[in-house]
Amino acid sequence: MTDSAVLRLDGVAFTHPGGGGVSGLDFEIAPGEAVALIGPNGAGKSTLLKGVLGLVPLTAGRMVVGRSATDAAGSARAASPGTPGPASAGDDHARNGMIGFLPQSAELDPDFPISLEQVVMQGRFRRLGFLRWPGRADREAVRLALATVGLADLAKRRFGELSGGQRQRGLLARALAGDPTLLLLDEPFNGLDQQNRDALIDTLRALKAQGVAVLVSTHDLELAKLVCDTVVLVNGTQLAFGPVAEVLTLGNVQECFDGVEVELDEHTLVVPGHEGH
Repeated sequence: MTDSAVLRLDGVAFTHPGGGGVSGLDFEIAPGEAVALIGPNGAGKSTLLKGVLGLVPLTAGRMVVGRSATDAAGSARAASPGTPGPASAGDDHARNGMIGFLPQSAELDPDFPISLEQVVMQGRFRRLGFLRWPGRADREAVRLALATVGLADLAKRRFGELSGGQRQRGLLARALAGDPTLLLLDEPFNGLDQQNRDALIDTLRALKAQGVAVLVSTHDLELAKLVCDTVVLVNGTQLAFGPVAEVLTLGNVQECFDGVEVELDEHTLVVPGHEGH
């Protein structure tokens, strides 16, 4: 484990109160590194992302987000002397904007009269709190976020009038508006056409160049090869972690998708029940 890592998981398990979860997590993400999180449905990918956010309990091991550590006993403390530890490291960093999150689906009514710019401004609310109106810095952060995802010219457009791919990129801009150092993406490429897919790939590359760490859940091996440096294979537990070329072998993927027919080529992972993106 390196001192510069944005996220470190050491023997971590995240377990839902009603049972089920993911365990054996041992990996780290450095600034400017993108990690692909790959596994079948129900493997615990979304649970892992929500666990980092503090939304699913940490039940084993130790997690370090930035400089704050949380262990399985539920205690949180600073990783360096003199820095107060939060009640939950992931939840604290999600609130203060260190972590940006793009969920698999967003509960935004497309008929609600709200502009794209207003949706992206929601990403600043954790920094603003409830007692402040957005100021110049907040408006500039929204402008930059929209420019990053290539939607600056649509800022005033009603959100519901955008295409599905544009809405997805707009929600990514919302996650970026908080100026995160760690970005969590849950199946961001689902349903995107080629134009929006290419735009999202370009955005992720640009974010890496800016030093943002990225953890992206996906079934898309082309994305892993084009954007990601390393891969985590999970199916209830971590099965492999390492450089893309070393981990994404047919043998590893077949073990991960146990009992499911898998076809692996230079572009796509094809699994029955999933779209080949």
